[in-house]
This record gives sequence, structure tokens and C-alpha cells, in this order.
Amino acid sequence: MRRLAIFLTIICLLPALSGCAQASYEKYTYSFFGTFDTIQGFAPSKESFEQVTAKAQEQFQAYHQMFDRYHAYEGVNNLYTLNHSAAKAPVQVPAPLFNLLSYGKRMYTETGGLVNIALGAVLELWHDARDVADANPSDAYLPEMEKLKGASLNADIADLVLDDDAQTVFYANAALQVDLGAVAKGYATELVAQEMLKSEVSSFYINAGGNVRVGHAPMDGRKNWGIGIQDPDGMVMTDANSDILEVLFLHNTSVVTSGDYQRFFMLDGKRYHHIVSPQTLMPSDHMRSVTVITEDSGCADLLSTALFLMPYEEGRAYVDGLDGVEALWVLNDRTVHMTEGLQQSARSLGASNPAN
Repeated sequence: MRRLAIFLTIICLLPALSGCAQASYEKYTYSFFGTFDTIQGFAPSKESFEQVTAKAQEQFQAYHQMFDRYHAYEGVNNLYTLNHSAAKAPVQVPAPLFNLLSYGKRMYTETGGLVNIALGAVLELWHDARDVADANPSDAYLPEMEKLKGASLNADIADLVLDDDAQTVFYANAALQVDLGAVAKGYATELVAQEMLKSEVSSFYINAGGNVRVGHAPMDGRKNWGIGIQDPDGMVMTDANSDILEVLFLHNTSVVTSGDYQRFFMLDGKRYHHIVSPQTLMPSDHMRSVTVITEDSGCADLLSTALFLMPYEEGRAYVDGLDGVEALWVLNDRTVHMTEGLQQSARSLGASNPAN
């Protein structure tokens, strides 16, 4: 996927006050070249921050290569390898990829089939249509429903055969195509975050293409990070506070949004985005966006897709039955709803971010 247009706003970030126990820690920022990924955190020195973020960048790059369905990389059995070779014979893959595929299969059942990593053949048809529309809007078209239905016949999650002992992957259907866009970015972000929590930079926020993962509280006296939720009708700009629909004050958690306002094309005045329902084979239109807040970024990433594909009432009941998960919905009429547990963290409902 994705996507995601959550972006992080640091509110009133001030240098550490003199005399505080954490006064030796300073705030640093690192943006990955050529991407929208950013890490900001507090470290005892610039050198230690650079060491931690350099390792994080290496990890992100390695996971990107493993989970990439569009490119091959020398010496890496990745998702591209599987989609081109796993129907011929079982393919052994790195542990992070194998674990992610296992998680995807498990969550297919948990979400009642709404998030199906085996839907790649259907998503490919929509991807091709979006590429054409991006290149020349006058040539925009919708994939033919007959082709979509035909592709959906090759989206049986049972055809993704995983051998836990050998750590191999086999496609029982030669036409199976796996797509990890609904979870890969969040899953990778969580793996990186877990390493950072063990480092000298455990007070951090990661903004990985819109997937936000924050660590311990900021070491400038505040109790939480201020995380801005984008207005679906706004523009993604780092200094455009008018585009922030809500601000949440949180730490040690993940915040991921799925919405209709990124990776879309227009045809006859209607928006066709990238979040496709396995039930209708069309982009879902239940809402403008949904944001999931839970500790694990991979879980937040996948659940945000699942909730976006559910009507609000169904999604609200689903979240209310989960432990440690909160959510915020922006419906088509622009009304905002949030779970009760999240309300105490929302600026619009009176939450603030005082110093300790």
C-alpha cells in the first residue's frame, strides 16, 4: 500500500531545560535520501544518533528489498522471486519475509478475508489503470469487471503454502500473486522501532511514508509526542497546520491512516483509490479515512486497511472488541468519530501536552 497520510507535527519542541536530569540529550532529525521517511529523536550526541539512524536506514532498505514485488535484487529471495518462481518449487526466504507472510495468512482469518495478501492479481489490474491515468489523465479507464473477477479466482490464500520448518514458500496455483502493500511498511517500521527502543535513541518518532511509530516520551519535558492527523481534503505539507484535522498526544505507540486521498485517479468526476475490496473488487467508498492507534505498527497498518473496507458501524464494533486498539474515522460527510479510549488523547476534546 500506501499511502498514508498521517504526518507528524511536533508541537512546541523546545530544547531541554538546563538543570534537568536529561539535559545532556538533544533532539536530532534525519531524513532518508530520496524518500519521505524521517526519524527524529533525542540522543546523548550527534554521533550516537547518526549511528542508530544509519542502522535504521540499512534495515529499512533490506526490508524494502525483501517485500518488493516489482524488482529483483541480487542475492535476495524476495517477494518478486516468489511471484515469479514459487509455483515451480518451494523457495526459501529470509525470516522477516517468511514471518510477514505467516502474519498475513493469520490476519486473513482474523479480518474475515477483508485483508487478503493473495489479492495481487486483482491489485495489479488497478495498479496498471492508475499508472495510465497518472501518465495521461485523458486515457484513464477502469479495469474490466470480467478481468477483475477472473483475477480474483487466483486469490485463494490457501494456495500460499508455508513450511515453518524449512522456512520455504510454495504457490499451489501458478497464477497466484502476493501483494504485501497492506502491511509491509508498518511491519518493517515495527522491526526498526524495536531495535531503536534498545538503543541510546529510545525517545523517537519514525515517520515511514506516513506510518508513524513513536517511542518513549520526548526528552524535552513533554509527556507525549504530538501526532497530526491529516485532513483528507488538505495537502500534505510539513508546515501546513491548516491541513491537520486532529492532533493526538501519545507515546510508545503507532499511528497509521488509510485514506482515499493518496494513490488515486479521477474518472468522470469520481475518485478511484488504491484500497480495493476483495468483496466488490472495487475501491471501497465507506469513508474518507480511518486511523488506527496501537503499539505494533504492522498491526496498525493492516487494521487500518481492514477498517477502511468496513462500514463505520461494523468497524466500530470490530475495534471495540479488540484490546489495545483505538481508531479515528473521517466519514464521507467529514464527521469525525473516535473510540472512547482515544478521546482523552485528542486535542479537539481538551487534551494537552504538559511537561512532566
